[in-house]
Order: sequence, then structure tokens, then C-alpha cells
Amino acid sequence: MKIEEIYQLYLNSNNVSTDTRTIEPNDIYFALKGDNFDGNKFCKQALEKGAKYCIVDNKEGLLNDHCILVSNTLDTLQKLATHHRITLNIPIVALTGSNGKTTTKELINEVLSQEYQTSATKGNLNNHIGVPLTLLKMTSATEIGIVEMGANHANEIAFLCNIALPDYGVITNFGKAHLEGFGSIEGVIKAKSELYNHLKENNKTIFINTDDLVQITQTKGYNNIVSFNNETISFLECQPYVSVSYQNTKIDSKLTGKYNYTNIAIAIAIGNHFKVSLNNIKHAIENYTPSNNRSQLIKKGDNTILLDAYNANPTSMKAALENFHQIKHENKILFLGDMFELGKDSDFEHQAIISYLDNNSFAEVFLTGKNFHKTSHTDKSINTFDSFESLKVFLETKKFNNAYILIKGSRGMALERIIDLI
Repeated sequence: MKIEEIYQLYLNSNNVSTDTRTIEPNDIYFALKGDNFDGNKFCKQALEKGAKYCIVDNKEGLLNDHCILVSNTLDTLQKLATHHRITLNIPIVALTGSNGKTTTKELINEVLSQEYQTSATKGNLNNHIGVPLTLLKMTSATEIGIVEMGANHANEIAFLCNIALPDYGVITNFGKAHLEGFGSIEGVIKAKSELYNHLKENNKTIFINTDDLVQITQTKGYNNIVSFNNETISFLECQPYVSVSYQNTKIDSKLTGKYNYTNIAIAIAIGNHFKVSLNNIKHAIENYTPSNNRSQLIKKGDNTILLDAYNANPTSMKAALENFHQIKHENKILFLGDMFELGKDSDFEHQAIISYLDNNSFAEVFLTGKNFHKTSHTDKSINTFDSFESLKVFLETKKFNNAYILIKGSRGMALERIIDLI
């Protein structure tokens, strides 16, 4: 069946689903396959739950005439998304980067949605499956689409660009994330810049922060650029929330950490480009509240907890520590967890964090995970635990009073569990 015919089935369905656990009546079900599952085996459940059509790539899934056989279900999902994107013919803003993608995407969406009907990536569904699903959520009412793109290997961003065909693009930053897949910081820069390459090849618009020399270098010689920096959108303070100034107007966010200044500045620059009024830009940023373990400020008793445990890499960890060190408080406590996907650089990067801690005092430091546990340190305030379980046992007898606490670690560490133990 041709993609145009499948598109008609999609238009006659309510939604696209790849998971029978969440399927709704009149959805179109795509039977995807993974290392440990085969969606073709769940067509019966999909139909029983009311799926209108099932797209399968195994004859085993051909249960009735509502099941459509294709050569590759994932490839069909991606091509369907691109066909839909072309049919809608709306502006698509794409973003990637080592840190801050999801927060920046949420801020952009908050700003643009003040004056446009927008549709944006849900959560961090930013891979080869999430991007197509994001596009297929857009409707004829959507005026601007916002697509987050993630990657941990070369050529992934280029692949996602060929699906989403963005008109605008921004890279939050280039940092030491997913070094196991990218190989080095140079590999990170090359891979993330695939977004720039796609936009340049198609004469589309790039937003860059001219305070970032890498962004300047990677876009050198290209003219279709919208730029911003600390002169046009200036950082004011962070105690603990970030405040910025734009067009002589102070904007007070609910985001902690100076590193969020750039994320805010990107949203302001994009909003301005799309002619969102200053009042609406200010309203959007000031009313955005972070969630999902990202820069959340939580009060528990007389303790204040800065929860930033959604993910971590050497760049974001160092930025979080530098920001926390600048906060004025007498009893600052750190809970840090291992950073994952660093490959051969793992030992060096974890020890580099220890070096920072040895040279910058905090009241107490608690490091959790096998990587941090094998580091060496000279600061007696640093405590290491080889697992969350051993930390948990320790915290059952520990009490904190009037403390300012930072919790930061990779997603696999799930350090948000510490909150219940404090």
C-alpha cells in the first residue's frame, strides 16, 4: 500500500499508537519491533481495544482486512510523518543540544502559544520514533510545530531532520554528553551541527547565541541567521531564580541555575522573531513552572531542595555545581549521582568533578554510584556510596536542618528518591 493510501487511513483515525497498553478506540496501531518485543504479536489486543487499523510488517499480524502489511513498520511511520508534515506546510522549529533541550522546548512552546496554535514534542520523545509521533500529533489547526531532537550517535540528527524538514533551528549548546557514542567533544559538535547543515542546505533560518564561539564557527559564512547574546538579552541574577532583561523589561523566571539563562534567551529570541508581543513573552516565561525533576525547587520542613535529577553529564554537572556554589546559604549540601554514557572518559570526568569539590567547599557532599565510589578525594566532607541502597541505609539515621540541598545525577540513578528520605 502506498504512503498516500496509508495517509488516508491515518486521516480517518483518531490518533497514532505504538503501544497497545494506551491505545484508544479508532486509533491506527503501528506494530513496531524492538530488541525484546514484536508489536506484530499484539494486533489482536489492538483490535480488541478498538483500533481502526493495524500497520504490520509480518504476515502473522494479518488478522483481518483492517490489518495492512508493509515492508517495514517503522520506516512507514517515519514516511507517514514526513508526508503529513509536507501536507500541513507549517513552520517547524527544531532544536537539539547537549543540555537544556526539553526545558528550552517547553519555554519556546509557552512563548509561541501566547499568540499561535502550537504543537510540541511531549516530554523528551525526541528520537526516531518520538519525532514522527510528534509530527503526527499536529493537525490542520496547528500554526507552528516545535520538534525536539535527541541523539547519542553521529548521523541521527541528520536523519531526524530528513523526517521533520525544519524551517528554523537552534542548538542550545555543545557539551560533554553521550561521549560513549560521540567519541569526543569534537564528535558532539559535529553531530549536533547536523541540524545546522540541514538548515544551510535548504536555506532555512538558524538562531544562534553569539556569545557561543562554537555556534559562530559552525555557522560562519551563512547569512540566514537570527542572533542574540547577553547584550540584547542580558542576565541579571540568580538567587535562586533566573532574572533577565529584554528591551528594558525585567523578566523573572521560575527556573533556577544561571545555565537556564540561555534557554530563556532562546525562547525570547524566537518569540521576538515570530512577533510575539513583549508582554506575552514576559507572561509566558514568568508563568512557566519546571517539572519532571528539572530545576525544581521543593520545600520540605525547613530544608530547601533543588531537584535537578532528570539527567547529568560533565557539562551540566559542572554548571549546576558552579551555580549552587554561588547561592548564598550557610548550609549547602550536595547529593550527586553517577554520570552515564561517558565510555572511556568516565573515570576522568568523575574525577574532574571531585577536583572541583576539593577546591570548592560545601557543608556536606554525598556521592552515589560505582563511578563516584572509586574516585579519590581529600575533602573530609565528601562521603561516597557504591549504590543507592547503601545511601538509603545511611540516610535512615541522618537528619538535615535548615539545609539548601542540590540533587543531581543521571536518569538511571533516579536520585529523586532521596526526597522521601530527607
